[in-house]
Amino acid sequence: MQIRIFAAATAASVLALSTHASAQTTIEWWHAMGGELGVATEAVATAFNESQSDYVVVPTYRGTYTETLTGAIAAFRAGEQPNIVQVFEVGTGTMMAAEGAIVPVYELMERTGAPFDPSAFLPAVVGYYTDPEGNMLSMPFNSSTPILYYNKNVFEAAGLDPEQPPRTWSEVESFSRQIMESGAAECGFTTGWVSWVQLENFSAWHNQPIGTLQNGFGGLETEMTVNGPVQVRHWENLARWEDEGLFRYGGPGGGNDAPPAFYAQECAIYMNSSASRAGVIANTPDFEVGYGMLPYYEDVDGAPQNSIIGGATLWVLSGGTPEEEAGVAAFFNFISSPEVQARWHQETGYLPITQAAYDLSTEQGYYEANPGADVSILQMTMNEPTDNSRGLRFGNYVQIRTVIDEEFQRLLAGDVDAQGALDAVVERGNALIRDFEAAN
Repeated sequence: MQIRIFAAATAASVLALSTHASAQTTIEWWHAMGGELGVATEAVATAFNESQSDYVVVPTYRGTYTETLTGAIAAFRAGEQPNIVQVFEVGTGTMMAAEGAIVPVYELMERTGAPFDPSAFLPAVVGYYTDPEGNMLSMPFNSSTPILYYNKNVFEAAGLDPEQPPRTWSEVESFSRQIMESGAAECGFTTGWVSWVQLENFSAWHNQPIGTLQNGFGGLETEMTVNGPVQVRHWENLARWEDEGLFRYGGPGGGNDAPPAFYAQECAIYMNSSASRAGVIANTPDFEVGYGMLPYYEDVDGAPQNSIIGGATLWVLSGGTPEEEAGVAAFFNFISSPEVQARWHQETGYLPITQAAYDLSTEQGYYEANPGADVSILQMTMNEPTDNSRGLRFGNYVQIRTVIDEEFQRLLAGDVDAQGALDAVVERGNALIRDFEAAN
């Protein structure tokens, strides 16, 4: 009911602003944030609208990330596109290939004369959305990275230090055995998003290439390389740990079975997005949650490096009037301001996209009052990103993630070994990349 009231109030506010000042320029913004995140998104637009009198940003929820992207492409072809569309990180290659359909952010800021300093953004965040020359293509908005959550009560009951999360994969294994043998919990660990957490981020965290040509940043001719010895070793271990009961598979896609297993105290350790923090806190009133960085294999050179982001950015679609483009630039400056970013970060669990927003959150005492809330930032900024840890940019990657899930399930079923599963990911993934290359 509160969401409905808020939405109605927001709509009334926008309508009142539009009626009061008919000269205002309307900026259409399509997004994929539902539920409480949708409320927070509406609040950002309302705050911008109330901060000035020249523009009105009208946010519209368009479904899932895939539905929002698909809808925006269809709208552009019909000449009915919004000014701004929110696109998840794996849609970056698709947007870049849409020549004539987008206005890169750096070009938008240049031609509108809006203040713009790319160096103010966290390198690990903005690097995902830049071209090979370092120019920003879209505006970071909701960025997250996977971290480790653990049940301090279970750790204590198992005789483990409740203030010490596992740092390495060998510790994840030994802690899980101790937890299960003590009877403190029936499962050691689980994970959301096998593709994102246990392959893409795993590779970056260990400074292993995900693909050729800088993981696809260097061109469409890229090929996947996630079947190297470090990745194979990890998938072999995951299959063995699942067989021994130490690891519980959370299912394909986002791994919807993983969060309930952690909330119900069935699994003591849980890896998922830093943006899951609010949900974790809300669903764990009976025990204390600890936070840690992703585990790593300590004998792998270069590990730990830095994790990579998920979430989405805001893309500008072409066809807008000069007034609309100026309004988009003003809105982007607003949402990247330290005050707005710090509030967004603190209320949602997403990363602050600028150093200034992180510094402001520190000054406000947020991290002191919320231990572990800065783990994601420290993990992302541990080292300067390399070609292996900057992110990935492959065409048809939404479909490739489905392939990763399918091959991981074949591995757990015993139909294929880890080398065979990852070889199949590479072969099938490269075929999808070639299809994208041919079409673009």
